[in-house]
Amino acid sequence: MLGLRCISQSNYFTKMLLTTNYMNNIIIPLPTFSSSPKSIHPNRKLSISATHTATFSIESPISGLDDDLVGYVLGKKKATEVAHLVWKNVVKKGDTVIDATCGNGYDTVAMLKMVADESFQGRVYSLDIQRDALESASLLLDENVTPEEKQLVNLVSICHSRMEEIVPKDSPIRLVAFNLGYLPGGDKAMTTLSETTVLALEAAKRILLPGGLISLVVYVGHLGGREELESVENFASELPVDEWICSKFQMLNRPVAPVLVFLFKR
Repeated sequence: MLGLRCISQSNYFTKMLLTTNYMNNIIIPLPTFSSSPKSIHPNRKLSISATHTATFSIESPISGLDDDLVGYVLGKKKATEVAHLVWKNVVKKGDTVIDATCGNGYDTVAMLKMVADESFQGRVYSLDIQRDALESASLLLDENVTPEEKQLVNLVSICHSRMEEIVPKDSPIRLVAFNLGYLPGGDKAMTTLSETTVLALEAAKRILLPGGLISLVVYVGHLGGREELESVENFASELPVDEWICSKFQMLNRPVAPVLVFLFKR
């Protein structure tokens, strides 16, 4: 913490700049004075006669999510809610995105709301190997979006490892999202597998735009769930630091709570 003793104003602002959090790329320009600043008041409080503006430029993909992340830490936000909030800071109207594990369609609906606009250029590719999942997702879309918006969604029965087969080569991808585990309300014996998930991550890495995000919610409370998380962690740990920012959020005293993983491509 910076303590204000009897320092000159030029030194004061120098110290302010040096204590800036460079990890978040926060840029604070020096103030511009309409007249020379007054001297330090005898009670040692800084007095400036002119107004100035501090401009913040934050490049972090999770900028502005402080309250929501605190809510997750305090158990007031679900992992999927935090994932959606992060997506909103990455995805833009008109983008192409992939829901690699469609499930019952909640992520698909959230993605569609983010990319759909009046130009109808956005696109959501929603994949699942289970027909029941795609049917549930289709019904959820009918209940929550307009017919015109639903036309922007491609529901495809295919393994997530084969996503490159259904996405046009001229469609750069802003977001690839995974919910790893089993279909909620479905057969718990049918789960995503480490082998195909790693292949899917490799595919996502190849088609993702710079400034894009691979988002994973990994459910570990089933047979093979821990192994799949380890595979995801191994994949992320091998990504080059100068090209990727990789992070993980995990509850330490809830061993079966879902784990959030974000892989942001610089």
